Amino acid sequence: MNERQNGQESQVQQGKSRRPWQRRRKQSQQQQPPKKQNNYAFIDSQNLNLGVQKNGWKMDWHKFRIWLAENYGVTKAFMFIGYMPDNESLYQQMYDHGFLVVLKPTLEIKNVTPEQKPGEKPPERAEDKPPVKGNIDADLVLHAMKELPNYDKAVIVSGDGDFFGLVEYLIEQKKLLRLLPPNRRYSTLLQGFDEYIEGIDQHRSELAYREYKRSRK
Repeated sequence: MNERQNGQESQVQQGKSRRPWQRRRKQSQQQQPPKKQNNYAFIDSQNLNLGVQKNGWKMDWHKFRIWLAENYGVTKAFMFIGYMPDNESLYQQMYDHGFLVVLKPTLEIKNVTPEQKPGEKPPERAEDKPPVKGNIDADLVLHAMKELPNYDKAVIVSGDGDFFGLVEYLIEQKKLLRLLPPNRRYSTLLQGFDEYIEGIDQHRSELAYREYKRSRK
């Protein structure tokens, strides 16, 4: 009888010696933190800005940067902008919000009126400002390719069909996470990538800039 009791006690002790190890093993498996995402966003600022304005709202860039990080694990967000000397404060503001600003030199496009002969100086008017062209498509594609080894997946923010080749290649390399056009009127060339497309206008309530005006007494 004593031998039996001693055998039972030894089994209990052995069981006790195993349980903490098993418990620690389970806890260590459960407490392993999820792998941190390292995704990059490449943003066509002109396409995005004009796209949301056509839908009647204005982007809050601070909210947008946080939204990219929280929803898509974006650690670096490259903002491609045509450079204009008068907008230095805007570029600094974007940088302060957490964007990596890539500036592209711009060109002034001078319109020729029907009455004006080529080479002739147009009549000067104070309200006239020459339109500015800054094509950032090539720079965006170049950066996406140069940074390819450094990110897990890419988020392309544009609805421009000029990025068809880039998007197609990223999908082939299993490197595309999302394609974010600003509204539903994006290029028909991108319609074949429906499973990757998510319209930014769907998140207007989260991302819109709201001006708060003081009420008068």
